[in-house]
Amino acid sequence: MKITRGRLGLTVGALGITALVLSGCATSTADKDGDGGGAAGGTIKVGTTDKVTSLDPAGSYDNGSFAVMNQIYPFLLNSKYGTAEISPDIAESAEFTSPTEYTVKLKAGLKFANGNELTSSDVKFSFDRMVKIADPNGPAALLGNLASVAAPDDTTVVFTLKNGDDQIWPQILSSPAGPIIDEDVFSADAVTTDDEIVKGEAFAGQYVIDSYKFNELVSYKPNPDYKGSLGAAENKAVQVTYYADASNLKLAIGNGDIDVAFRSLSATDVEDLKGNDKVQVVDGPGGEIRYITFNFDTMPFGAKTPEADPAKALAVRQAMANLLDREAVAKDVYKDTFTPLYSYVADGMPGATTPLKDMYGDGDGGPDADKAAKVLADAGVQTPVTLNLQYNGDHYGPSSGDEYAAYKTQFEKGGLFTVNLQQTEWVQYSKDRSSDVYPLYQLGWYPDYSDADNYLSPFFVKENFLVNHYDNAEVQQLIVDEQTETDSAKRLEIIGQIQEAVAKDLSTLPLLQGTQVAVVGKDVKGTTLDASFKFRYAPLTK
Repeated sequence: MKITRGRLGLTVGALGITALVLSGCATSTADKDGDGGGAAGGTIKVGTTDKVTSLDPAGSYDNGSFAVMNQIYPFLLNSKYGTAEISPDIAESAEFTSPTEYTVKLKAGLKFANGNELTSSDVKFSFDRMVKIADPNGPAALLGNLASVAAPDDTTVVFTLKNGDDQIWPQILSSPAGPIIDEDVFSADAVTTDDEIVKGEAFAGQYVIDSYKFNELVSYKPNPDYKGSLGAAENKAVQVTYYADASNLKLAIGNGDIDVAFRSLSATDVEDLKGNDKVQVVDGPGGEIRYITFNFDTMPFGAKTPEADPAKALAVRQAMANLLDREAVAKDVYKDTFTPLYSYVADGMPGATTPLKDMYGDGDGGPDADKAAKVLADAGVQTPVTLNLQYNGDHYGPSSGDEYAAYKTQFEKGGLFTVNLQQTEWVQYSKDRSSDVYPLYQLGWYPDYSDADNYLSPFFVKENFLVNHYDNAEVQQLIVDEQTETDSAKRLEIIGQIQEAVAKDLSTLPLLQGTQVAVVGKDVKGTTLDASFKFRYAPLTK
């Protein structure tokens, strides 16, 4: 595996996916199966504890689902291995033909695995239905600047944008909002089931799904008809097994049952594997962030609670920010594989600032219980305040339990809060959190594209993917301003203003930023974590 620099020029991985990628032992599963290696490559066996929410791009916006979509769906624009640069994939060309019109020309002869032609009509359908369905668990928020899509002929697509000079639009086309799907298989107004998608063979990416058992097993084989820029797959097949917990995943990688273990092992497991001479552990800066989301309707003193009071609700959020000790959690729980995060944009990304460090706690990143008590007292909040805080232990790794136990201790310091911790498995969690079930809850974020905007617009536009009822018109206008500002220096200044404004509101409470961790086996070659934040199978060979 090769860890490469992207256009941001960071030390390792260019803010790559924060994940654990472990490539198996010296005796490869491909060799056991008689698949061999050589130029054609062998069968790569992957293990993960991640979960798929939906194979329909309109119905999911999570890393587990996107890891599958990256393999089976084509994109108009994509990023090549080892780089964050965006270039045409199944497009022949793509460019702004006016400030508000972005024109894409498709390559000739494109088709889906089921034999259906892939034309501009499918492209228009893909984007129109995502906007129409607007599923709360989908990425429709990324298409907020899209006014309309036209398909004047079979190979031409014209996107009309609400705001001109959109600096982010090419990135959006390579993001989870960008997979191109078959209009003859997918519903135009509802999320299509995984079984219908697999049965319809609605695939035109580098791979097709050969067999599928939801969150148990996915088998891929190379798509011989793929004409995108990523090229032909360099392995014979990929088999992905979904494990119930990290202990089973660690056992599988240790026994050589799998070649790659992708998300997630505990920090302790990684430490143990550093002593395994059959693998190599590599780490570097990462772009994942962890945070607590506040539901502005149902949190203490939220808009739809009996005691609704926006000033008191803000005081609760501010007091929690004053009590946080991120450094302790990063060190004690995550063995410094995570670092403290004091803003909404990941550290190392152009435009990132640290307003939370200055505004809250002791002013230097540490907690301040007296300051927290004063904020609540000044707002007339009677203590202790009950916090019902939800977290997930499978999607965000086995250390989440220890992490949130640490936050409970920190928030309860001085008797200001009483914290009730609750846990739900991921598939149900992803539905509940967008349905006002959780007043406060854990989320993490893996960037879709390498720009500070991806840490801002999905969270803070009015119809954001958090569905947490945060609505600040000033912030929304600033997001439009930064997306359309062509002067890079001015744009970075606006991005700083957004971070400052949201830090005052505390729509979410940023906690930690992950470092990129990879454990590399000696018999698997290629890039699995690339600088475009996407998990890739195609270059893996043995």
